[in-house]
Parts: sequence; structure tokens; C-alpha cells
Amino acid sequence: MSAITPLMPRQKVPSLSVPLVGGGTWSLADQSPENFTMVVFYRGLHCPICGKYLKDLDTKLADFAKRGVDVVVISSDGEDRATEAKAKWELENVDLGYGLDLDNAREWGLYISTSNGVTSSGYEEPAVFSEPGLFLVRPDGTLYFGTVQTMPFARPAFDQILGALDFVIAKNYPARGEVIDHTNP
Repeated sequence: MSAITPLMPRQKVPSLSVPLVGGGTWSLADQSPENFTMVVFYRGLHCPICGKYLKDLDTKLADFAKRGVDVVVISSDGEDRATEAKAKWELENVDLGYGLDLDNAREWGLYISTSNGVTSSGYEEPAVFSEPGLFLVRPDGTLYFGTVQTMPFARPAFDQILGALDFVIAKNYPARGEVIDHTNP
């Protein structure tokens, strides 16, 4: 079993490449945003909270684009479940990636859960799946902001992220949490 190692701000993030619902492949190495790439990891089709969260993001995608932020949404679900999630949740704008390898999820510091059976949405949880995370990655591939969760609840609100981006971009605010050895900063 591999342990979770947090990603460090101002350091390179792990590689990331996934197929997209509707065709094609999304790769972090191919991104060239003006300011950031926002990678949103979600639990999967079985998670009704994910559906509401991602629908909110879908309606705000243009707001992120105005701030020079490219967005991708990714889960460890297979193609069929990801395709169903995109349709069921009426996600019209976001690029939805699927098939996240759980070893890659661990590299990103995501928590991994086992199935509790059928959820309130009526869908069975996969045997093993990744929990949510959200990351802002600079164009040079270094981490600016990251958050991971053990549960589907209380995720960062996209309105608050947009407000923070306005400040960060206007002030050229540096990534924080970059100290690796606090005894010798």
C-alpha cells in the first residue's frame, strides 16, 4: 500500500493524462493556460453531491476562462459511468476525464475509499475509488493551491475560488505552504 504524500506548493505536480468523455485525451503536459489549470477530482457517478458541485462549476466555466484558468474534471470511473454522469448531471461545458489510475490518484495525494454499496442516488459505489481534490497548477507545472478531502462534503466553493483568483492575479500573490523543512527555511 502506498502512503499519501502531500504535494508541495512551488514544486512540480505529478503527470496526469486521462481519456475524455466524447473522445480525445486530456494531458496536463499539453496545457498552456494564461494563469492556471484547475484540476477537479470527483468521486464518481455514485456521488449525488458531486453532481451538484460539478453542475455549479459547469455554469461558472466562462468565469474561470475570463481569469485565464483552464478546467478539467476527473474521476476514477470508467467511460460508461463518466458518460452517464455527464448526461445525468447535464454538464455541458466541462471537459470530463475518466479512468484515473488509483496509483496516479495517490501521487496527487487523493484519499482512496472502498465501496459501501448503493448510495442515496441509487448507484453502487465502485469497489475502490478516489475521493475529491482540487488543485490549481501554474503553467510551468508547479502547484499553486491544493486541497484534498476524505469525504464528499464541504468542498471549496467555486464563487470563493473565483474571488480568490481575482486577488491572486491582481496582486501576483505567491503560492503558500512551500516550506519543506521548517527547521531550516
